[in-house]
Amino acid sequence: MVQTKNLQNISVQEFTYELPDERIAKYPLAERDQSQLLIWNRGAISDDAFKNLSTHLPESSLLVFNNTRVIRARLHFRKQTGARIEIFCLEPTTPADYALSFTQTEKCRWKCIVGNLKKWKGEILEQTLELDNQPIKFRAERIGEAGNAQEIEFSWDNPAFTFSELLEATGNIPIPPYLHRESEESDLTRYQTVYSRIKGSVAAPTAGLHFTERVFDSLPEKGIERAELTLHVGAGTFQPVKSDTIGGHEMHTEHILVEKTFIEQLRDKLDSVVAVGTTSIRTLESLYWIGKKLMENQNLSEKELLVAQWEPYQEENHLPSPKEALTAVIDYLSRKNMDKLNTATQIIILPGYEFRIVRGMITNFHQPQSTLLLLISAFLGDDWKRVYQHALENNYRFLSYGDSNLYIK
Repeated sequence: MVQTKNLQNISVQEFTYELPDERIAKYPLAERDQSQLLIWNRGAISDDAFKNLSTHLPESSLLVFNNTRVIRARLHFRKQTGARIEIFCLEPTTPADYALSFTQTEKCRWKCIVGNLKKWKGEILEQTLELDNQPIKFRAERIGEAGNAQEIEFSWDNPAFTFSELLEATGNIPIPPYLHRESEESDLTRYQTVYSRIKGSVAAPTAGLHFTERVFDSLPEKGIERAELTLHVGAGTFQPVKSDTIGGHEMHTEHILVEKTFIEQLRDKLDSVVAVGTTSIRTLESLYWIGKKLMENQNLSEKELLVAQWEPYQEENHLPSPKEALTAVIDYLSRKNMDKLNTATQIIILPGYEFRIVRGMITNFHQPQSTLLLLISAFLGDDWKRVYQHALENNYRFLSYGDSNLYIK
């Protein structure tokens, strides 16, 4: 195992490439599955269209999807002076559970990033909405600082409506900042996967944006199974690495929700797991380290199961097999009579990391000097440079609305 101190000295400058602005896809294609697909199969590179994905997947693979749904997380209020204050909802604090927060009918608190914060002196902001012909006064109040963000209490005067309904009525989809444009009507559907179900993300798991019913219909012919997990993607996914070495970068924490039945399915298909997107990868690999924790102490709470950033890189004399680790998670849930695991991960996956669960991945092209590009390098080794060079030379479209990759080991 590579030691933490060696990994922390990795120079971020080594993970860069020239990305012209015109290669960044500002809008999605008219049809999701018409995107290009770059295939890296044990070092061999080839090209195809995403609609033909199933022909390139190993038979009897288990495709794992992140079913999170992007919320309309950007809210705009105006002060009486006319100054516009943008409130970007990151994660709920009271109640801290996403599902509970969305169903509140009077008030809730969220950790938020506030735009134009200097002009918000502390007064309660208010806007008037109309839902089902009923007027609603919707308020925002600063409670205090929450790390590098603010804790905001939202309240409203009509208990007939939930916080989720208010977000749908007045919020905007938070498309990636590097698109350099405001969200548009088309983003409401195209910046969601067709299988998104569980509300909570402020960014889409973009590797899944290419999937259509046509692609799904082609999977059973090769015995390919589908499974879902939930990781709510945080704004930290766009956070650039500003330090010279990766050791100076604090990885963001993201919430995960995994069904017990899924973990059982995963344990039975360990040799054939293909993750759809880096968020699925982070969740799957985190499950291994959660299992390891539980093998050492079955009395941990779900909060204590959080996988810390550098945890996978501690020196260990003995590491369990993936099957043993997943079995420990299943036993933990069974003993507590729980049907799902609800915890969080801060895992960072870097060159030198040994993948425990993931055997293949579907992913988009990522920004230079990003933690996501480092994750890709952990899987491909130095071949990531050859893959990205091939994409640049063959007119692939980059980033969230861009084209796709399939990597198979």
